[in-house]
Amino acid sequence: MRPPLVLGTYLMTLVLCLSSVLASPPEQLRAEAEETARLLAKLLQAGRLVIEHNQSLIDDPHRGDKGFTPDVFELQLREQFRTRTGIDLTTIADKSPTFAVPPLARELLPALIEASKEVVRDAQVVINQRGIGYKNFIPATYGSQAAARFSKRSHVQLKQTAVQPRNPKNEPDEYESSVLRWLAGRPNSEAYVSELTDSGKNLRVMMPIYYIRECLACHGEPKGEWDISGYPKEGAHEGDLAGAISVRIPLELK
Repeated sequence: MRPPLVLGTYLMTLVLCLSSVLASPPEQLRAEAEETARLLAKLLQAGRLVIEHNQSLIDDPHRGDKGFTPDVFELQLREQFRTRTGIDLTTIADKSPTFAVPPLARELLPALIEASKEVVRDAQVVINQRGIGYKNFIPATYGSQAAARFSKRSHVQLKQTAVQPRNPKNEPDEYESSVLRWLAGRPNSEAYVSELTDSGKNLRVMMPIYYIRECLACHGEPKGEWDISGYPKEGAHEGDLAGAISVRIPLELK
């Protein structure tokens, strides 16, 4: 596989500035689509982190109503996204040409927020069930469901994937498999992969997900031991590649 283009957050501003001055319209379209894909992946990552930060509350068997409503989730999601990107989602309707969010992202980010809130809304019965600890409403569950809902309503495909996913719906396609293998040999960083495919018709962006300490209860050592969800542990360590958020945006919109 030809090494894909890898861009870190620190390069994005430079790329966008150069695109606006030097690029032809197709290149400008790619730059805007790439930033949109990056922001969508960051928003899904932010939602995963919100679920992770509330995991002990969600799995508390002694409490009924947890108070973790869709609106509470949204407030935490917006704050987590702002912390990770510097972007206040309450301002995305701003049409100023100096505003950093591309028009396509202004359209799609609210759609992903809404899909995410619906996932949390539909999980309320599970979240608020007393007497049960582990409820299988975890970051991966949220992420898969939110991405699927969003993708059904959009021309953009958003997906969680991994080399050996536990959820068959997250099985990587050929392109995703090759990028995951490439990422597995790289250190944990904020870099992501961006590449044109299908003769330039689609932009593919993949943002890696790395295991954090909290993930290792289910995905760590000892390898092969059954975890609380009934899957064998992967034997992973903190900082290992867990998978990626994959975004595909068609550049020939009808």
